[in-house]
Order: sequence, then C-alpha cells, then structure tokens
Amino acid sequence: MNSPQTPGVVPHRLNGGRIAANFSDAQLPFDQHEARVAADRCYFCYDAPCIAACPTEIDIPLFIRQILAGNPEVAAKTIWDANIFGGACARVCPTEQLCEGSCVREVAEGKPVEIGRLQRYATDAGMATNTHPYARAPSTGRRIAVVGAGPAGLSCAHRLAMHGHDVVVFDRRLKPGGLNEYGIAAYKVPHDFAQAEVDWLLRIGGIELRMGVELGRDMSIDQLRQDFDAVFLGIGLQGVNALRAPGEDKGEVRDAVEFIAGLRQAQDKGAIPIGRSVVVIGGGMTAIDAAVQSKALGAENVTIVYRRDQSQMSASGYEQDHAKHVGVRIVHEAAPVEIRGNGVAHEVQFAYTETTPEGLRISDNGFRLEADQVFKAIGQTLGVLPDGMSAMGGKIDPTSLPAGVWVGGDCAPGGQDLTVTAAAQGRDAAEAIHAALMGRN
Repeated sequence: MNSPQTPGVVPHRLNGGRIAANFSDAQLPFDQHEARVAADRCYFCYDAPCIAACPTEIDIPLFIRQILAGNPEVAAKTIWDANIFGGACARVCPTEQLCEGSCVREVAEGKPVEIGRLQRYATDAGMATNTHPYARAPSTGRRIAVVGAGPAGLSCAHRLAMHGHDVVVFDRRLKPGGLNEYGIAAYKVPHDFAQAEVDWLLRIGGIELRMGVELGRDMSIDQLRQDFDAVFLGIGLQGVNALRAPGEDKGEVRDAVEFIAGLRQAQDKGAIPIGRSVVVIGGGMTAIDAAVQSKALGAENVTIVYRRDQSQMSASGYEQDHAKHVGVRIVHEAAPVEIRGNGVAHEVQFAYTETTPEGLRISDNGFRLEADQVFKAIGQTLGVLPDGMSAMGGKIDPTSLPAGVWVGGDCAPGGQDLTVTAAAQGRDAAEAIHAALMGRN
C-alpha cells in the first residue's frame, strides 16, 4: 500500500527472482578456453598504447601473454604489482575509455582486446589460490596514519606495509572499501566481492583498521602528526552539490549517492522503496548507476536529464548505451528549474539550455516530467576541509598540506571518481612517504 507521505514510492515492485536476476553479475567471467581465445587476439605491442592509457600503467601485454601461456596466477601478480585493486578495476573501470579505447585492435577493427575481462580472469584466479603474493619487508619501526579506507587509502596502506611500515587506517564508515563498497552499482560488484578483496589485501599484515572514526570529530590532523611519522589523507568527497532549484527540500528528492550506498548494503534489495516514475538529474556514472538500478528495482519510467549535450556527459558511451538498453530515457540540454508537489515530489519543471561562448544559457521554453522520486547526481564536494587546509578547484590544495601529510584519491587534484585513479595515487603517495621516511629524497 502506498504511504500518504510518499505516494507511488513502494518496495517489492518486482518478485525476488526478478530482483536477483537484475542484480546478478553484469558480465559473466571468462572460462579458461574463452580467456585463451581472447588473449590470442593481442598483438603484444612493443610500445603498447593500452599501458599509457591505464592510470596505474599495468603491463597489459605481459599479463595477457602470461594468460596465453596458461599462467593466470602469474598474470595476476603482474597486475597487482601496479594496481593492488586490479580485481575491482577489472569489473568497474571504464575500459572502453582507457585501455581498450586505446587498443590498436579498436582503432583498426572497432573491436578491442577484452582487457578488462582478461584482467578479471587473472585476478580471480590469483585470489582463488587463497594466498597473498606479497611479504612484508623487515620492520622499519615507522608508523603511518591513513585517513580513509577507500581505494586510495588502502592502496597506500598496502604499499607501505610492503615496505615494512606499520599502518593504521581510520575511516568514518563502519566497513572498509570506500567507493568500491558504497559508491558503485550493486550489479557491477556483486557477491560481497568488495569486502573479499579488502580481506585479501589485508593479509599482508601490518595494517590495522579503526572504523567509525571521523577526522575533525574524533581526531585532528595535529594529533595524527604528533602520534605518527606520516599521514595520508584519502577522505574522498563527502558532500553533495545542491540543485539550487525551488522544491529541492521536498520529500523523495534524494541524493543518488545515498541511494546507491543503501542498495549496496541492503540484504534484500527488493525492500528498497522505488517510485513508479523516477527522474535522475546529472550526466555522470552516478546518474547512470542510479537510473539503471531504479529500473532493476521495478520503476516503470526512468529518465536521466542532463543540462549539456551528450558529448559532455562524463558517463562513458558504453554505460549510456547500457542504460538505454534497459529502458532508461536520456534527455540532454535541459536543466531543472522547479520541483513541484504537495510536500513530496510530484513533477519536475525543466527548461531547455543552450551552450554559448558566455556559458550555459537557460531558455524560457521547457517541459515537465512526472516524478514521484527524484535523484540528484550532479557531483560531490569535499564537505568540511581538514583544519588549516584550503581548497583548489574543489579539491584539497596540496600546497596547503602541513609537513608530513600527503593526499590522494578523489579529494586530491587529479582524482576522477575512479577506483583505478585512486589506487594509482595511493600507491604513488606510499612510495613518496617511504622515500621521505627513509631519507631517500
């Protein structure tokens, strides 16, 4: 029965079997034969453009050659040497924009080597051995604080532990994983893989997790600097941009990030209430994930509305096509001007936009969309800056960091809301910290 406070927003629109199918693995893994056939398509380029396109610079031709030779566990080690989150990245990376988009097969034939699926095949095989491929160096006696248990923080922690340092990781949430655990569509990383990967990573030893601890509330930067030899900040983006449209405070106008996180943590996804008509405002991966999962929960009409043209959407073409395939409508060049309803959302008024040399122009013409649920997916913000630091372009300004403090991931310049970029920045920060502590720079 519909609640009078939230008309049209109800749980269990679909039966359990449909829900389970809709949230099953988005792409089935290769079997051994399929992996060998896919690997055989690689040219093993000497100056491989796929390596340059990967933020972690994985030696892709080498790991594919190792798969072809029948050694997927060895291939996994090649991947992890560059990116300890190679398993997650195999599932969630926009490979069509990165490595596969640069593949010479893609340029020549329009069909790249399936690098992402091969990477998953290798890392799955490596994790299935139930051993950790890295050992710690002799203890250095140094202790490092890592704030943020997401890909940047855990990548940094793992590399520091490899070098023999002791690491304490703090996070405000109750579970580690960050973006991989809370921010990615449930059908992309199902079956608790995100937690399994974190558990596997922690087997190196030397890493202590302290969950439910928040910077600024339970500790300060100054305290961490006093108690530890170095500090790494991988706190991500904790705030959400506002629509700045009348009616934004009405019921069932929600943050898409919160919706995605709730779905990932739900044991019974069908119990998540969803509207019959859902409008998602934004043009990035968060918008796509919110829209696709709304359809997966049984929403009948789901529309993404983006204020600029399609070429400026940050969501990849592959993801946009997937959303359309499952029945999501995407409208470009329109901006919300008002959310209407008697206490709760009922419809959204949009105005057409036009990109001009002076910026985005909102016209007097527009349209209305019925909506009993509205998701905001228009970007995230830092939230509260750590004491004494300043922002630059919406990220922590590295020049404002006190001595002994490093930063990486989405909260840092160059962060792109991608697991692979965060993992690269965490790894590189760990190497910089290690060099500084051991007097090598």
